[in-house]
Amino acid sequence: MESGQAPPAPPLRRGYTTGACATAAAKGAALLLITGERLPAVEIDLPAGFRHTFELTGWQCAGSHTASCATVKDAGDDPDATHLAWIEAAVSWLDRPGVEIDGGRGVGRVTKPGLPVAVGEAAINPVPRRMIQEAVAAVLEEHGAARGLRVVISVPEGEAIALRTLNPRLGILGGISILGTRGVVTPFSTEAYKASVVQAISVAAAAGNRQVVLTTGGSSEKYAIAMFAELPEEAFIQMGEYVGFSLEHAKAYGLSKVTFVGMAGKFSKVAQGAMLIHSKNAPVDFGFLASVAAVAGASGEQVQEIAAANTASQVVDMMTEAGNSAFFEQLCHHACEQSLKHINGGMIVEMVLITMKGRVLGRAEIHG
Repeated sequence: MESGQAPPAPPLRRGYTTGACATAAAKGAALLLITGERLPAVEIDLPAGFRHTFELTGWQCAGSHTASCATVKDAGDDPDATHLAWIEAAVSWLDRPGVEIDGGRGVGRVTKPGLPVAVGEAAINPVPRRMIQEAVAAVLEEHGAARGLRVVISVPEGEAIALRTLNPRLGILGGISILGTRGVVTPFSTEAYKASVVQAISVAAAAGNRQVVLTTGGSSEKYAIAMFAELPEEAFIQMGEYVGFSLEHAKAYGLSKVTFVGMAGKFSKVAQGAMLIHSKNAPVDFGFLASVAAVAGASGEQVQEIAAANTASQVVDMMTEAGNSAFFEQLCHHACEQSLKHINGGMIVEMVLITMKGRVLGRAEIHG
């Protein structure tokens, strides 16, 4: 390393899903009930293709009938709402073979269709259910148990944690979901975010919505909710930077209209044809913005200033101060056209550009 050069940043530390933690706790509780041993840790197989050892805590036994233990979730370097959550499994004997799985305190219940779990069931997704079932069944088989076990997963702080998630909007009430398809949490995973967008679109469609409102984040969503007060809460979806991805899934789920609400700087990128609008993926094309301004009647001096601008917000401020509403309407029109081109038509696309304070700058709608 050259003198004065900063050392490379250490790699981000991966974590483990609520599903993996629940599986470890269930295995530990089953072993405690059958053998009476309070194991400090258990090893489980993860769908990601390797085994991992989870530390256990909170062992409790109620005679020879029930037992429980817990593990503390480690989300690694991911900013996960469930980081350090206490995830507990209680097991009790059944009169028949097999493994029964349910959710207890702090694990939500599904109240809306469109999720991978049926309405009325505990929000324990299919992969975690399978992991728990296989881990507990293996313990029963290893120890020659003739009876089965009922497993109840609880998260004591789950109801409070769920308020920091989208669960209430998705119709998961009373707690968090037990999730995970690979057992591991990759910090700042784009796949996890995209999966949450698809899930939200699925719930919106299953609830009978024909329109969804897509925003890039919480601020624009707040204004969108006020703007479209007639729509139910599940119709509003924070898509982040995944414009094209969200459009594709909205069409695949049979929705007839998508409305985008957001800041002009970000959505100017959609107007120029970018469907992934992160700054590193889609630089602003100031030549394009200058051409839009020219068509919208901007002066030659303004067009030159826009072509030489440094940021999209600078252009937005310039056109706002000039009172050039035609510029923003043109941007909206281009964004709708590019969106429909991306999905080859088949739905209505609406674009609403707003200021940081929620004032509408421009609006357009195209039937594709």
